[in-house]
Amino acid sequence: MSHKRATKRKAYIAAGGVAALGAAALILPNAMASQTDAKGAAPKTLAASDASDLASQLQDLLGDAFAGAYYDSGEQRLIINVIDGLQIEGDDNNVIIQAQEAGAEVREVENSWSELLKGAATLKEEATVPGTAWAIDPRTNKLQVTADSTVTGENWDTIESTVKSLGADMATIKKSAGTFKPFLEGGDAIFGGGARCSAGFNVVNAEGAPAFLTAGHCGVAEAEWSEEEGGAPIGTVDAATATFPGAGDFALVNYNDPATQAASTVDLGNGQTVDINAAGEAAVGLQVFRMGSTTGLADGQVTGLEATVNYPEGTVTGLIQTDVCAEPGDSGGSLFTEDGQAIGLTSGGSGDCTVGGETFFQPVTTALAATGATLGDAGAGAGEEAAGGAAAGAGEEADGGAAAGAGEEADGGAVAGAGEEEGAAAAGAGEEEGAAAAGAGDAGAVAGAGDEAAAAGAGQEHEQGVGDQGVGDQGVDEQGVQQ
Repeated sequence: MSHKRATKRKAYIAAGGVAALGAAALILPNAMASQTDAKGAAPKTLAASDASDLASQLQDLLGDAFAGAYYDSGEQRLIINVIDGLQIEGDDNNVIIQAQEAGAEVREVENSWSELLKGAATLKEEATVPGTAWAIDPRTNKLQVTADSTVTGENWDTIESTVKSLGADMATIKKSAGTFKPFLEGGDAIFGGGARCSAGFNVVNAEGAPAFLTAGHCGVAEAEWSEEEGGAPIGTVDAATATFPGAGDFALVNYNDPATQAASTVDLGNGQTVDINAAGEAAVGLQVFRMGSTTGLADGQVTGLEATVNYPEGTVTGLIQTDVCAEPGDSGGSLFTEDGQAIGLTSGGSGDCTVGGETFFQPVTTALAATGATLGDAGAGAGEEAAGGAAAGAGEEADGGAAAGAGEEADGGAVAGAGEEEGAAAAGAGEEEGAAAAGAGDAGAVAGAGDEAAAAGAGQEHEQGVGDQGVGDQGVDEQGVQQ
């Protein structure tokens, strides 16, 4: 790495950052990283989930010196950006040394994360034009601004001049052939009035009762949702959590029957499921999968963070940008990783699954924090209490006192992962055994995780799981979601 002469501004930030880091220690994901002890050996590799965890720690510890991070899935490496001029050698910078030892590659860049956020704030203040979006791309260390086909004339001039004012080293702009919109319509999911949507993930609400997350534009469209069009409601929106537009696109829907067995799974169709064992943070370069009732299973990569989208209905901030295709009917659905991390809820975008496009997702971690919900199977045992005294989920709780997740919880009270638990699989698409997704049809909401039987109101579990096939091997052609 080259060591350029630091400007006064950057030298000041670097010095302050290093001083703050002197006694810091990282909780390194060595258990999942490949180990190399000899000098000159092959670089260490990191699993995607461990890379995201490490990036989050470094963002907190580096402060103003942090300039973003991204994951190279091909090399299984985490690349950490630090501002130009930060001295990364010597005992005084323990965090950087630890990061490198854990398998992260450190790269010097021009723009800090806080500077990129300030640039995004300028765009929001001066160029909030319908049909535009922007997100931070750590790979280029710039704001990537996109204008859809509706942005012309004075609106185009406004967004273009604002981007130019930020400087070529801070932001770039491109045109999209499609149109940014929340994906309207819906799929075979649940219905509310003339609208329909799909669920993203089943959760346990703050009171310990079963619920599910879906897109906010579903939650503001209708208050109650049914398994069938015109059927009796099975869930009611927590109106206080429904957010759209604004600081996100998410809503919590509480099952009306507190005994509902809501499995913490994503239905892939054809009897295949993926157990969801944790909520994860998105990282640029992370491989992700999306399940939707219109297009089924699709995959791609995260391409931007802290995305702002100016929909016709209003501006939504704090989203994840990806190149995963989606179409009307896919909104509200699940964005997840192969190893069972819940990442996002489908919000909207442009394009389709023929030509591709840009898509945006609500981070699950933000939605959970805002609603007070937690991931994990809900309702199994219908109020029976396990050793810790809290209502048990689908598994048995042991010694921890927290609601159990998809498997057996042990010793620390942490929710168990998907691991061996195949029995909590939700019903397959098209069988409508526990549809858990809300939709907004003409009102502006969209179907999500495809007939997602994640709600499992009927409590009939297939016990199939994904077996040896796994979501990674299944590919995007086994959709099996439309009746």
